[in-house]
Amino acid sequence: MNTFSKILKNASFILVFFIAASGCKKTTQPALGDYPKDANPPGGPLKFYVAFDGTSTNPLMNAVDSTRANFPATNTGAVADGISGKSYKGSETAIAKYAGVNDFGKSTSFTIAFWIKKTPQASGKGTNFAFSMDKKDYSWTNTKLFLEFEDWSTTSVGNCKLYIMDQWTEYINGNGMPNVLNGNWHHLAFTYNGTNSTLVAYIDGTMFRTNTLSTPSPLKDGFGDYDDFVIGGLSDYTHSKNTWMNNWDGSIDQFRLYGTALTAAEVSALYASKL
Repeated sequence: MNTFSKILKNASFILVFFIAASGCKKTTQPALGDYPKDANPPGGPLKFYVAFDGTSTNPLMNAVDSTRANFPATNTGAVADGISGKSYKGSETAIAKYAGVNDFGKSTSFTIAFWIKKTPQASGKGTNFAFSMDKKDYSWTNTKLFLEFEDWSTTSVGNCKLYIMDQWTEYINGNGMPNVLNGNWHHLAFTYNGTNSTLVAYIDGTMFRTNTLSTPSPLKDGFGDYDDFVIGGLSDYTHSKNTWMNNWDGSIDQFRLYGTALTAAEVSALYASKL
């Protein structure tokens, strides 16, 4: 090959390289949103966390689960002041519905922790559901997990029931939750240890009541499959089959699901942090 041919070949190579390199421009990734994140390693105990701190005009952004950037299928709740930052403000027609809550459904033990601000449901209007894990045609309730407050609650006593896989734990009358529906922010937490079937309820970081569910544990195989998880109410088909079930008309903030039963000290720390 003569000198001219070599020069021409090298020049061609340089030109091709320059064109290829200039075509590989760095692009800017769209922002996912500025939402709080808990320190939690992949596969860690915190399975789902919604702070409701978004101020976006997109309601889905305001209800994103920040453990895995898990966006709701729908969020029709309003934005209100929270215990920290902003919160979810419910109504008779509003819900934040998720296709799933990551791998929380596999949990054989769990903790559910969140803040509420609410006054009693109007008499004769049935119940207010804080959350539900819905499964069509599962028992008569069409749900596998929920917490609901009864319409005969008062500002001094919150009468409510926690339902886990067709087992009911009642906090009513003399065992009702004191002052949680007085229009101020209160922290609720429920821990369930599947090893000994022990359920513990906490109010504002303090242990309130301990109950034992049936043995073997109703969660020996986890929750199994379900259709959706709703904060602030239930799925439409559940509500339509049981018209006394109503959506949450108060506020909810800092909603967490853990795949383990937190200790009393850990629950107390969540309350004290106001997060």
